[in-house]
Amino acid sequence: MAITEKAKAYHEKMFPGYQSKFLETDPEFIERFDNFAFDEVISQDDLDDKTRFMAILATLLGCQGTDEFQAMIPAALNFGVTPVEIKEIVYQAVAYLGIGRVFPFLKITNEVMTEKGIKLPLEPQATTTMENRREAGTQAQVDIVGEYMRDFWKSGPEESRHINHWLADNCFGDYYTRGGLDYKQREMITFCFLAAQGGCEPQLTSHAAANMRIGNDKEFLIKVISQCLPYIGYPRSLNALRCVDEAAKG
Repeated sequence: MAITEKAKAYHEKMFPGYQSKFLETDPEFIERFDNFAFDEVISQDDLDDKTRFMAILATLLGCQGTDEFQAMIPAALNFGVTPVEIKEIVYQAVAYLGIGRVFPFLKITNEVMTEKGIKLPLEPQATTTMENRREAGTQAQVDIVGEYMRDFWKSGPEESRHINHWLADNCFGDYYTRGGLDYKQREMITFCFLAAQGGCEPQLTSHAAANMRIGNDKEFLIKVISQCLPYIGYPRSLNALRCVDEAAKG
């Protein structure tokens, strides 16, 4: 095999001392994948390692990559992603993927953290109460998307207006208001959830625009897509690029 020294070094930093069994059973595949994912891709741009691994974890949630997610939690910790940040990524995924798809990831996260000696539960991050979550959620929507979201929670047809109310009090009031991640990080992981699960292109375009509005510019989003491509493949990555282009046009 001809795995590059850079790919070997990056893999070692991710998984110190670990030798994959695939090196024995699938050496040709590992040669090409490791050289691509851990040399060519990471050398493409200057996205910092911590952001890269936050995006990868969110992407693996979005594409339902449970086994790879389990493997990547220790790697993310090795690159500076904190236990609180990992938990916040998992929690926020519920709003965009649903508990049916996130439940296995919450179990995996708890198992890995327990194995690592990380005491659970982690320190609380909630900043809202059941009484003020709607107002706080609305303010988060305004801060991220714009002033026109101020009354969004009470807009729409009467029969479905409650969904807009839930977007304010649950999606934003329960999750975006939490500590552990800032708005830019939360919008970035939301972008990854949507890009990875596919079929959400209207929402992906909207959140690409929201990312740009709060400082995650087009160049940054392209870096995120590039770094996540090995984990979700080309079709969904190309769809995400198209959505970013559409959002950039306004």
